[in-house]
Amino acid sequence: MSQHSSSRAILITGASSGLGAEMARQFAAKGYDLALCARRTEKLDSLKAEILAADPNRRVELRALDVTDDDQVFEVFRAFKADFGTIDRIIINAGLGKGAPLGTGKYYANRETAMTNFVAALCQSEAAMEIFREQNAGHFVMISSMSAVRGMPKTLTTYAATKAGVAHLAEGLRAELYGKPIKVTVLYPGYIASEMNDRIDGKKNPMMASTEDGVKSMVSAIEREVGSASVPALPWAPLGVVMKHAPMPIFKKLI
Repeated sequence: MSQHSSSRAILITGASSGLGAEMARQFAAKGYDLALCARRTEKLDSLKAEILAADPNRRVELRALDVTDDDQVFEVFRAFKADFGTIDRIIINAGLGKGAPLGTGKYYANRETAMTNFVAALCQSEAAMEIFREQNAGHFVMISSMSAVRGMPKTLTTYAATKAGVAHLAEGLRAELYGKPIKVTVLYPGYIASEMNDRIDGKKNPMMASTEDGVKSMVSAIEREVGSASVPALPWAPLGVVMKHAPMPIFKKLI
């Protein structure tokens, strides 16, 4: 951790629960100040109280944000920038796990996931890069998913496509900004216990990491400012290669 982290501010979207809330806890414990936003402000309030109880010297600013409201995204990001003067890192984490097999009458669910996970992430990326370009500094972090490595079946089809989309958005930025002061990281989390995947029973799925452990590996990768990482690295880094290249009959068995 850098000596200056006590004055560094991290903006996290979708911070009211799951991976976002746990990242907030772990970054606060490392001495970072936080700009947290989500739709559910009562959950943000209790998260802030918990963080300040652990360390009264932390600064935690909160704002309500529905990421599908474009104007509100720009407004909230700019307001956080005004609060802190400098935003050192922005983590685009807000997402939705709804979905249904295509052609089964649930277009509304797939559309909602596409709008939240891709179009809203594009808007957050615009708002984040506006801040970083003005500062000529910053660390842009996109939370994708291991499902992005290859098209996925059934309820995951649209979700996986959106996660591939946001990964490519961030990779495009990384190519543009390579060697410049603005850093870009794309994370591909595997199964990590969170509100979004509470439908997956951890007992039945031995690859499910606890929220705390899963996020610890995310925070570590973010602090190292890696270009991209599968998290936790085991089993997901090797498994990702298999998922991507396995012939279809084997891929079908894997998933």
